[in-house]
Parts: sequence; C-alpha cells; structure tokens
Amino acid sequence: MIPIESLLEYLSYATIILIISSLPLILYVPLSSILAPPSVMEEKPPAAEGFIQLPQPRYQSEVSLEEAILKRRSRREWSSKPLTLTAVSQILWAAQGITDPSRDFRAAPSAGATYPLEIYVVVKSGGVENLEAGIYHYIPSHHMLKLVKKGDYSDELESAALGQRWVGSAPVNFVIMAAYERTTRIYGERGYRYVHIEVGHVGQNIYLQAVALDLGTVAVGAFYDQQVSEIIGVTNLHPLYIMPVGHPGG
Repeated sequence: MIPIESLLEYLSYATIILIISSLPLILYVPLSSILAPPSVMEEKPPAAEGFIQLPQPRYQSEVSLEEAILKRRSRREWSSKPLTLTAVSQILWAAQGITDPSRDFRAAPSAGATYPLEIYVVVKSGGVENLEAGIYHYIPSHHMLKLVKKGDYSDELESAALGQRWVGSAPVNFVIMAAYERTTRIYGERGYRYVHIEVGHVGQNIYLQAVALDLGTVAVGAFYDQQVSEIIGVTNLHPLYIMPVGHPGG
C-alpha cells in the first residue's frame, strides 16, 4: 500500500508536469480569443424586423490618405441635402467595421482586441435617404443597423450637448459610447486611458472618411453624459463622443 504522503507528492509532481506540457498549447491560443469580451460579434446573423443590412463598403477611392489629412477640418454648418445610406455605411465601416474577418479585427486599433466601443446613429427626419428617423445601433460583425428607437431625437441630443446647434441641425449624429469594463478587466485602471485613446482613433477615422465622401463632421465632447445615455436608451454605457455628419453648408 502506497503511503498517503508519497501519493500526494506524486500527484503534485504529476500536476506540475501536466501544466508544463500544456504551456505550448496555451501560448499558441491567439491573444484576441482570450481577451475578446462577449459582444455583438458573437450574435448570429439577425433576420428579424428592425435590422437593416448596410451597403457593402468600398475599399478604394479617388481621394488619397494624404489629401484627406490635408483637407481635414471641423465643420459645423450643414446643407439640407440628406446623406445616402451608402455614406452612412462607409462611415460606420471606417469607424468600427471588420477588416479581418478571420480574427474579427476592426478598422481602429483596440488594446488587447477588447473593443469597448459601441456606435449609435441618431438619424434626423429626412436625414438619410430611405431610412426613417430614429436611433440605431451598429453591429460590426454583420455590418448592420439595429433599430433601437423610432423618432427624431435631434433636438433632445442638441439640448444634451449644451445647445450646440450643429448637433441638432445635422442629418446624422454618430454617438460613440464605451463599456469600460471590457478593457479594465484586463488592464485595470490603465484600461480607462486605453479606451480614451481608442475613441480618438475612431474619431479620426470618421473625420478622414468624411473628407473622402465630401462630407463634414466635428468631434463634440461637451454634453451631459446621463442625458445622452437616456436619449440613446442605454444606461450601462458611457458616451464619449458625438460626431454630427452632413454635407457642408453655410
């Protein structure tokens, strides 16, 4: 009969050997698959009412990156011309679209591929051709919009943004919100900094894509957080940017 002390010692050695032998497999697993949080990327393709398939984004244009950087400016005046759904699709893709389907990587870099940002689209009445006024959630995995609320909330959003008229008059406002815990659960307090860096990447992508589409935008950071969250209807996310987009006017 094996003494209990010897048995325990043997099991301890066996456990250590098992852990060591498993290390190559553990290290082989892609970092993104370990860190990536549950998100809309895991949803199956929706087919219910309220989901809108966006046009396929383009990957080339006549405007070079250098020209877009040169011409990038903040715009605050809009013409009455509505946006096309194709333009909305292109901006969403530039902001958070999937650029590597095999690994679900997106257009903007994210610390640890944690992707803490969610984009909501506030559409004014007549703001987008063939799209009713309302608030929509962008689903990157399927390049779709999901209707959250029907109606024109432009005036409410302008009020929440301290009365900045370029918010209320824009045909479309892109509201970028954050789930900080997706990043902070990996990086702790420093994760807050990473989220703020990431929203800067997304904002610049929207600026440059707007230039390439002959549109204008401006990054708005002055607003009442709680009011914006209530308008969007998602109180567990934190608004970071409002980016009105339209055809330049005035």
